[in-house]
Amino acid sequence: MKHTRPLIIGNWKLNPGSVFEANTLAKSVAKNSKAYKEVITVVAPPFIYIPEVKKVLGKSAVLLGAQDAHFEERGACTGEVSPAMLAEFGVSYVIVGHSERRALGESDAQVNRKVRTILKRRQVPVVCIGERERDKQGNFFNGIEAQIRALTSGLVAAQVQKVVIAYEPIWAIGTGATATAEDVKEMQLFIMSVLTKLYDRKVAGRVRLIYGGSVKPSNAGELHEHGGMSGFLVGGASLNAEEFAAIVAATL
Repeated sequence: MKHTRPLIIGNWKLNPGSVFEANTLAKSVAKNSKAYKEVITVVAPPFIYIPEVKKVLGKSAVLLGAQDAHFEERGACTGEVSPAMLAEFGVSYVIVGHSERRALGESDAQVNRKVRTILKRRQVPVVCIGERERDKQGNFFNGIEAQIRALTSGLVAAQVQKVVIAYEPIWAIGTGATATAEDVKEMQLFIMSVLTKLYDRKVAGRVRLIYGGSVKPSNAGELHEHGGMSGFLVGGASLNAEEFAAIVAATL
């Protein structure tokens, strides 16, 4: 089920190269967002740019996101940043479980702990799931179900409804390859079926599902219209304000 307002998140990853460039990009995104008030727009810059980007966004409709957060609020966790710290700078969406983080060793159990901590801070966890490759037998669905079961472990219905699930097939991230609208729709129905088994159909329908993986202005419209999901997690294209705006516009 699509939500009333699409959610578009720009994951800047390890970009841009300076705070000046980050501020310039944020300013352009904020300016463009005035034309698309029907869409929830979020940008997730690197941690170190968040305070400055917050100032640039000011009272615009663009919300702040973060690319990760630790599951501990404080302690001997060198190099980590907690949801509580991010909340002080107005961060309301936090991406966790991205394939690039999982490739560094992040486990399903750690993702679940992060989700719980983020929810305690009344922020929105955006949990990435996805298969590394597809097989003709459809065994990759087992891996997707395992990720969903892990991220929802211990969450009651009221909590899971506040989670955003971002389906990002790993083979389509930064490769130029994109899942077809039919692939995305198939996965949307599958995720819904797993959530229905774990909770019920009503709860499953309230969990926002978004797609990520080489989303571009040229394919966003079809993916949104026929893929059945309620927004996008955008990587490379979010670094170009005009392309990002075109993707936002494609959801209307």
